[in-house]
This record gives sequence, structure tokens and C-alpha cells, in this order.
Amino acid sequence: MDPHDPLDDDLDGLSRDELAAEVRRLRTAIRVHRDSSGHDLCWHHPQLWSLLPEPLEPDVAVPPWPRFLRGCVRYREALDRELPDAPVDDREYEGPRPHRP
Repeated sequence: MDPHDPLDDDLDGLSRDELAAEVRRLRTAIRVHRDSSGHDLCWHHPQLWSLLPEPLEPDVAVPPWPRFLRGCVRYREALDRELPDAPVDDREYEGPRPHRP
């Protein structure tokens, strides 16, 4: 990735205080994403993507069900390998949680 992406030219005119506010806003969103747990791990995050200045044009390709589910199983198996001592969240999925700012 090019360190100077023209999509980020909007940052050039910001003051130090405006840049600091932008960094804080982005860090907050990254922490919300990082701190996702339970069923929230299974979702794409358009609220995170919407923090970028360019318009969000969802262009998501969805695998057929069997392949999609195999990917979910592999993801869960990877969590078992990478986080073997993680606590278990045994709640049933009841729909997406409200967005946290």
C-alpha cells in the first residue's frame, strides 16, 4: 500500500487539533472492533468502514452456503488454536447488538 494514498489528501488541510481528534475517533472505532466478542465476531463491520472519507459502496461477494459455513468452522478452529484459554460465550444469537460509538 502506498504510504501517501490520494484518498487521504483530506488530511493535508487539517490542523494539529483536528488531526488529533481524527486519530482519537479512529482509535475508538478500532478498539470497538478489537473488543468484539461472542457472536459479534462473525459480522462484517460497515460502521468501521464508514469512518473512511470515501463513500461506502458495499460490494460484497458472498460464498455459497456450504463454503461459507466451512469458512466459519475454520475461523472458529483458528480461535481455538490461537486463543485456547479464551472464555466461552454460550449465549444463542439473538440478532445484531446496537452499534457502540
